[in-house]
Amino acid sequence: VQLVESGGGLVQTGGSLRLSCAASGITFTINSMGWYRQAPGKQRELVATITRDGSTNYTDSVKGRFTISRENAKNTMYLEMNSLKPEDTAVYYCNLKGTTTTWPYIALNYWGTGTLLTVSA
Repeated sequence: VQLVESGGGLVQTGGSLRLSCAASGITFTINSMGWYRQAPGKQRELVATITRDGSTNYTDSVKGRFTISRENAKNTMYLEMNSLKPEDTAVYYCNLKGTTTTWPYIALNYWGTGTLLTVSA
């Protein structure tokens, strides 16, 4: 399984950017995908998740500014980020959680290598 993030970069405060995560090598059931971020000196934190049926969840600090979406047929996930703030600066990681399709239905968890977002003041 390979998760490839793209779309990071340098943007000014108030700007917008879209991150993408393309998953390949999927031979199991995807239960959810999500974006996490890790700022310098801080722990990795959840940003947003989207389940197989399209249900979404956001951390409070990005609600109303970020939108997570998926193209199931392409196994691709997006994060549309608007009204960016300097505190959004972090490495953003794609995460995929799934389950094998046959018993014993093993839980799977994969991470991308991350893409850096820098928001200048």
